[in-house]
Amino acid sequence: MIGMAATVARHVRITGTVQGVGFRYWTAREAQRRGLRGWVRNRVDGSVEALIIGAAEVVEDMIRVCHTGPRIAVVDRVEAEPAEDDGAAGFHQLHTE
Repeated sequence: MIGMAATVARHVRITGTVQGVGFRYWTAREAQRRGLRGWVRNRVDGSVEALIIGAAEVVEDMIRVCHTGPRIAVVDRVEAEPAEDDGAAGFHQLHTE
């Protein structure tokens, strides 16, 4: 349809000093504020992983701000790749995996 933004899903992995600094909380808050769907969780390897779903330009903006994260985070790298929409309702924090 004309005027409808394409929905995309991106699997994102953030590395650096991103655990113990509120990165999951910050990500969930920022994603909810933008009306995005998906989830975020810590990984046992020290990274943060997220599935971000929404309008393409909003998802790309969210990925861009993940390069900075919350004030005390130190982001070394953000990797984003296409993913499948898992049908998530809202945006949630998940347990470490």
